[in-house]
Amino acid sequence: MGHLTSRDVYKKEKKLERIDKIIASQGIYSRSDVKSLISKKRVAVDGETVKSANIKVDPEKSVITIDGRELTVKKNVYIMLNKPKGYVSATEDRDHQTVLELMPADFAGRDLFPAGRLDRDTTGLMIITDDGVLAHNILAPKKHVQKIYHVELDIPVTEEMARGFAEGVELNDGVCKEAGLEITGEYTAKVTLKEGRYHQIKRMFGCYGAKVVELHRLTMGNLHLPDNLAVGECRELTEEELKLLQQQV
Repeated sequence: MGHLTSRDVYKKEKKLERIDKIIASQGIYSRSDVKSLISKKRVAVDGETVKSANIKVDPEKSVITIDGRELTVKKNVYIMLNKPKGYVSATEDRDHQTVLELMPADFAGRDLFPAGRLDRDTTGLMIITDDGVLAHNILAPKKHVQKIYHVELDIPVTEEMARGFAEGVELNDGVCKEAGLEITGEYTAKVTLKEGRYHQIKRMFGCYGAKVVELHRLTMGNLHLPDNLAVGECRELTEEELKLLQQQV
């Protein structure tokens, strides 16, 4: 039988976290709420009543219950939002409502942020999470995470625009990567981007004298915005949807 090395002990200790921190991290209770629950003997770990908020447990292996109900501990959450107009993609803003204001109260205690941005007047698929690694990979230029948008213009979409997008439109901050433009109607198109510059689609069409009237994001990587998620609504990703998102990042 092998002996535990110092590295094994370090890894084991690293997994252990204070019980009050674990429970509070789930966004349902504050740290002070948790201490109150513990003082009232309402919290148990593996069937034993917790007597102190200082005890450390392994959140991946221990069964934590509150009033007899098991607490499902999630390291991170991944929320799909069908963003409405009028909201900014930020954690806070003095002048406008943010997308975080659309999140359910159950997540109020988590450090959520939007993984990427959509303009205030743009709608569609957004991911709200507290997973910094995933968010970084979604945004990293080297990852080339593909995003598809529905676009409506104030003038007819032309083949000239499609050819220009395929070659790479030159903006004042450099030439864009080649982009797909599929004409879907006289004034509508689907645009596929592999980068995310500031107001990129609006600026690209602006080079052809066109103004974007409506802009709606349909996909991020392999993840599609479902038809049954209404504008302004959000929900957690399913395991399958999370895998689809992770496949490209």
